[in-house]
Amino acid sequence: MMRVVDLAAEPEPTDHTTAGEIVVGIGDPGAPGAEYWLDTATFTLAEAHTADRRAITVESVDDAVSALRARVARWPHAATVCADVLRGFDPAADALAGVITESLAYSTLQSGPEFARWLAERGPARAPEDTGDPVLVERDGDTVTIRFNRPGRHNAFSTAARAALLDGLRVVLADPSVEALVFTGNGPSFCSGGDLAEFGTLADPASGHLARTRHSPALALDAVTARLGRAARAEIHGRVLGSGLEMAAFCGWVVCDDTAVLGLPELSLGLLPGAGGTVSITRRIGRWRTAYLVLSGTDIDAPTALSWGLVDELSEGRA
Repeated sequence: MMRVVDLAAEPEPTDHTTAGEIVVGIGDPGAPGAEYWLDTATFTLAEAHTADRRAITVESVDDAVSALRARVARWPHAATVCADVLRGFDPAADALAGVITESLAYSTLQSGPEFARWLAERGPARAPEDTGDPVLVERDGDTVTIRFNRPGRHNAFSTAARAALLDGLRVVLADPSVEALVFTGNGPSFCSGGDLAEFGTLADPASGHLARTRHSPALALDAVTARLGRAARAEIHGRVLGSGLEMAAFCGWVVCDDTAVLGLPELSLGLLPGAGGTVSITRRIGRWRTAYLVLSGTDIDAPTALSWGLVDELSEGRA
């Protein structure tokens, strides 16, 4: 399921009859002959610093490979499907095709044994109780500010929050006098990802696919950014995980608190990113580093996110 190759190894003929192999490259990305495996591998690990977006610098390649083998062995379906989706997405292509592919893959995994195991370990699903508006929309002149407003739950992304966020984004899209968007969150975190208490509440994966693609904040954010460019700005802080990171990455400019923690933890649920992240994050950092974030489950700090291009600017930490 996971194969480790030396970057100096001879190139191999393409075998289109075998899909889904996870290939981790190791060695010197700058070595002669490394280009084939750098491009072909799911990602490459190196201990020396490298600016090549196809490689990730780690403290110990041996330790990183060992941890990856354990994760891929525990969640082989999710790891393989995620690698396939990332490999198949063209960052230059329209977002719609990528979001549809991602959602279909997500629904497939929702029907699989790894997500079922996570649901059984979590226990019965329950709809979260909200006492206020999960999203606030404010206008000041030509600027609309949209804020997640579930601070007690680190702005976990619920069904109600998705509907309210989409309503706010539709206001921006419908009104040509809006010239700027600020996308942020109240409380200690921008957004800690999907509300796990809700997972499994939809009747079936097909209904989930229709909800994700027909009522998609990801596609709305993509459309807002296409119109406003850098004036569509996300301001993120605290925990910026899963769907929170995926949606922020669609914005034309991302300002990140220098104490923030960013990551994609979906594999541990037996899933892949499902809020457009295989599109938005891949566009920013390439499929290789996106695959690493998902398969390793590693959180990164704000300076790393800046150096990768996942965010565009750092701001000083909140008091």
